[in-house]
Amino acid sequence: MRMTMTTMMTMTTTRRRTTTITMTMMMMMMTLMMMITTMTTITMLLVIVTIMLLLLLMTMLLLMMRWRLKSRTRTRATTTTTTTTTTMMMMMR
Repeated sequence: MRMTMTTMMTMTTTRRRTTTITMTMMMMMMTLMMMITTMTTITMLLVIVTIMLLLLLMTMLLLMMRWRLKSRTRTRATTTTTTTTTTMMMMMR
């Protein structure tokens, strides 16, 4: 998990618009990870589901950004890497 989080941070630092969104996401993830340690199994499942939904929303936003910035190739590469990292996080769970 930590490795994927660091990769997400490094990938998103290249962009300036999505950095704020990713920072908020990272804060939420950290708080959730802290909460998971002191939670029951049912609440843990609910939290995991919420994280999955958030990741899906992030992927959708990234796809939208990719469609907008079709002309540039560098941004496209960054979007693909971020989507792959998100999918890796999904697989990890």
